[in-house]
Parts: sequence; C-alpha cells; structure tokens
Amino acid sequence: MEKKTVNVSSGAGKVEELEKENAAAAAANGTPAKKTAHKSVKTTKSTAKKNPSVHSKAKAAEKKEEKAAERRLGAAKAKAEKKEKKLLKKAELKQKKLEKKMALKEKKLQKKEAIAQKKQDRKQAKIDHAAALKEKRVERKAERIARREMLRNESKAERHARIAREKKERIALKRQRALAREKEREQRIKARAAAQERRSEERKHKREQKTERKKHAPGFGGWLAAVISLGVACLALASVVTAGAFRMNDMTLETANGYRSTLYELTAASEDMDGNLGKLRVSSGANEQRMLLTEILVDAEQMESALERMPIDNVTGTDISSFVNKTGSYCRDLLSKIDRGQALTQTERNTVEYLYNINAGLYRELNEMTTQMTEKDLMAFIGGNEGTLSQKFGEMGQSTLQQPEDTVDAPFSGEGNVGQNRIAAQEEISESRAEELVKEYLQGYHLAETQFTGETLAHDVTCYNFTLTDESGNEIFAQITKNGGKLAFFDTYEECTEKNFDLDTCDGLAREFLAQLGIGDVTAVWLSDGGMVADITYATVKDGVRVYPDLIRVRVCESRGRVVGMDAMGYLLNHDPDRSFGSAMSREEAQKKLSAGLTPYAAHLALIPLNGEEVLAHEFACTYGEEEYVVYLAAETGEELAVYRVQNSARGSYLR
Repeated sequence: MEKKTVNVSSGAGKVEELEKENAAAAAANGTPAKKTAHKSVKTTKSTAKKNPSVHSKAKAAEKKEEKAAERRLGAAKAKAEKKEKKLLKKAELKQKKLEKKMALKEKKLQKKEAIAQKKQDRKQAKIDHAAALKEKRVERKAERIARREMLRNESKAERHARIAREKKERIALKRQRALAREKEREQRIKARAAAQERRSEERKHKREQKTERKKHAPGFGGWLAAVISLGVACLALASVVTAGAFRMNDMTLETANGYRSTLYELTAASEDMDGNLGKLRVSSGANEQRMLLTEILVDAEQMESALERMPIDNVTGTDISSFVNKTGSYCRDLLSKIDRGQALTQTERNTVEYLYNINAGLYRELNEMTTQMTEKDLMAFIGGNEGTLSQKFGEMGQSTLQQPEDTVDAPFSGEGNVGQNRIAAQEEISESRAEELVKEYLQGYHLAETQFTGETLAHDVTCYNFTLTDESGNEIFAQITKNGGKLAFFDTYEECTEKNFDLDTCDGLAREFLAQLGIGDVTAVWLSDGGMVADITYATVKDGVRVYPDLIRVRVCESRGRVVGMDAMGYLLNHDPDRSFGSAMSREEAQKKLSAGLTPYAAHLALIPLNGEEVLAHEFACTYGEEEYVVYLAAETGEELAVYRVQNSARGSYLR
C-alpha cells in the first residue's frame, strides 16, 4: 500500500487522523498497520530539532484551531439561545393575544349584561312611575272629594281662617322656591368659577409641558427627519387646502369685524342710556321726563338687538337681557303715568336711581372691554372659549342681578316730608343734651362708651350723630334730632343665626320699645323676617284710618329677641295728633271699582302721601291667581291711585 504524505504543519490532530486511515487500510488488506504517523512525528520532531521555526508554526496552528473551535461552539450556543428566546417570545405573544381575546370577550359579555340590566331597570322604572302616577291620581281625587265636602260644610269664620292659612302656606312655599332658586344660582356661579379655575390650571399645565418639551427637544437628526416627513405630507396637501384656507380666513375676518361692530353698538347704546337715566333721576319737568323715557326705550331696544347677535352663553345673555327688558318695561310704565298727568313718586325715583347705577356699571365694563380688547381675545370669544371677553360678560351678567338697595318694605316708605315739617318748629338742643338723651333712649343696651361724630342734614332735618359701644364691644350708631331731641334713627349689628322668636313675639317687643319712646297707637302694616331678623313697619292709626306718612320701621333680632334698629324719621316729620279726614264712599262701593280678577281679602281706610299731599284712600289687599297686590283707590271717587305688587324672596317680602 502506498504511503500517504503527512503535513507536519497540521498538528497532532492530523497525525491522529492519519493513523486512523492507515489502520483502516490495513484492516481492509489484511496487513498490519504501519506506524507512519509515529515516524512522521519523529520525523517532525527531528525536523523540529533541526528547524525550531517549524515547531513554533505547528503550535500556533494548533492554538488557532482550538480558538476557532471555541468560536464555533460559542456561535452554536448563541444561535441556540436566540432561537430559544424567539420561541419563548412567540409563546408569550400568543399567550397575551389569548388573554386579550378572553378579556375582550368578557368585557363584551359584561356590556351585554349591563345593557340587559338597564333595559330591565327602565322597564321597571316605567312600571313604578305609572303605578305612582295612578296612586297620585287616586289621592288627588280623594283630596278633591274631601275638599268639596269640607267647603260644602264650612262656616264663614272657618272659610276666612282657611283662606288666611292657605295664603300663609302659599307665601311660605314661594319663599322656599325663591330660596332654592337663589341657592341653585349660587351653585351655578360656584361651578362656573370652579370650571374656569380648572381650565386655567389645565392651560397652565399645558404651557409647562410645552416648555418642558422644548427643554428636552430631540437631536438634530431626528428633528430633520421629522421635518422632511412633515414637508412631504404638507406638499401633498398644499394644492388642496390653500384656496379653502384663504376663503376661511376671509370668512373669519368678516365674522370678527361683525362681532366687533355689534360690541361697539352695544357699548354706544349703553352709553346713551347712561346719559338719559342720569338726566331722568334729577329731572322734574313732565315734558323733559317724557322725552328722556322715550329715548331710554329706544336704547333698550338697541341693546337687546345687539345682545341677540353676540355669542354669549345662555345664562349670561339671559341675565343682561332681563335687566334691559325690565328697564324698558319700567320706563314704558312711567311714560304712561306721565301721559296721565301724574308725577313720579319718591319710590319711582329710587328705582330710576337703581337702574342708573346698574347701567353705569354695565357701561364702564363695556367701555373698558372695547378699549382693551385684543384680536386674540375677540377670536377666543367668537370660538366660545374662555377668555377675557367671556369672563367680563359673565361678571356683567352677575352685576345685573343686584337687587335695589332701597327696596320698598312698606307702601309709601321713603316719601319723607309730606306737607308741614313738624320737627322744624321744636326747640333746638345742645350737643351735650343730645348725648344725655341718647343714653336715656338706649339705657337698656348697657352702654360702655359714647362718642359724638358730627351733624347730618337729611330730609330737611339736622341730627346729632353718635357712635356708642356696649359692654360686649358692639357698636351702635344713633341720630338725635337737633330740634326736639328725638331719637330719629339707630342701628347695630348683632349676629342672628337662630329663630328663637316668631313674628308675633317680635311685634310685641317692637311695640314695647316704641312705647318707651312715647310712640303709641300704631299698627303693623308690613312684616318680613328674612335672614333671622324681623323687619316690621308701623303706621299710626287715628279714627280707624292708617296714616302712612307716619311710618316707623323697627328691626328685631329673632335669635336674642332684641330691637337692633329703628327709623322714625317719617313719623317725626309728619305726625299730627290733630288730623282730620274727609268723607269717603263705603267699602262695598269702593270694592266694585277694583279691576276685574282682583279678589280682596283685607280692606282699610288709609291716609297716603301722593304728590306731596295727604290723600284719603281705600286700601285693598288682593290676590290675582297666585300673585298678591295692594291697591289704593280714592276714598271719594274710587279712582285708582297706586298699585303695589308683593314680591317674595329669600331675604323676605317686599313691594314693587
């Protein structure tokens, strides 16, 4: 057999392989294997001894082969691990998909069950509602039958008592409803403020996030790639949207100009109304008043027209429109009165003053808005977003809800001097004497300190002013007339949070206080208990006639049962113990003169102030449906002289 040449540089591995090949060949030929490898090794060794560089190359080749084997093994292991991870990840994804599918299936099942439950609940609610309505109908029918039976058998006295009781119940119900409406309005205001604050916080948070994003902006490469992508998309859409964008900009500009013009129109109308109301409150001539009232009506119509074209929310628009409409309606009534030849009363002038003050504030806000408004504010307002303009309109809407500070708490209150001034003829007193008198009048208030603060002229009466302090530190303001030394007015603040005394008890306490001042023969003509303070207005009575020029207002704290205020200026100015009254038609004849639909439940003879004179009249307290009115008819002719409407609010009852 031919010997194979052994490559010495292949190392020990090749030697071993060569020996195996020789052994296999010998076995095939039946001859013993030759030890070629050993010879080769010896030859190699001998060669290596003769040539050391050959031995070094063999060792280096051997090491290189070992490292290559290690790398192949590592690569095989890494490949196996990668494959295993891939299979594991695939299994996890499959498991997640399965779980998501099961969760979705469970959610759909729950939704289906919830829908079925809602349907069942609605069906049951309809059944319950129908049953409740049926039960209420049965109850109402039974109540009607019982009421008809009761009305059929009640006596005249019982009927009067029932009517009075039902009237009180209606008044109480109206007051509760008014209180509920007021609370609801307060809740809306609070909710609106909270929403505005929340939106402000959200905008602030967005600005902070935007600033933070700018601080951590991506690198130039990512930014460049994003810009290129966006540019490609914009170029694809540019040809489509460019023309539409121009048209949209033109429409937006036209809309903004329209709303700006409407806002200027609203401001101009309010400015004109401000001037006319300011003139009306000091005017005394019928012709001038007629012209001013006509111009105010035109201003009101212009303001209402402008408000209808402004993008204001319903609540704010309703509040401002309500004020404008009430102003126009009231001026129309005054215009009709002047056309009948009648003069404006002090109460009507007070209302004109109230309208002037509200509109003056409205005009100031509108003028400030138009001068400081920016294009950004206007666009936000047009878009219905919260901003300066919407906030200003909301504040203006709230300001128009303000009630008149001088509400009429009794018929003909605030009329002042009628005829002769009864105080002017009395003897003047000194400041020291006035101080002694105020201490005597208020001796039950345990005064600790008294301080004179000057003089005041009001209603043609000069008064000494005093600030007093009781032992608890509460301040009391009091006025003593310079002529006669009478207690004309006093007021103190006490916290009244509980209703420990009813109106009847408070009436008795007020009468005792007036008796200590030498004032008697009075009757309560108006009672109100808003805010845990009983507000009672008295008029003197002579020969069965209520004398309204002699009005006295007393306030009693229902928590402590103590008088906390009094205004007797009308009584001091007008009280005449020697009054006499003219003739009058009978009450029955006067009642026939009442307007159709009015049902009187109380009637009195009354002396009322009218155009600076005292006039005898029949006073009728009437109902008209659910509303209440007080009507005054001339005692001799039955001509209608004055009409008041009773208003109920959370603060008590007052007249309009």
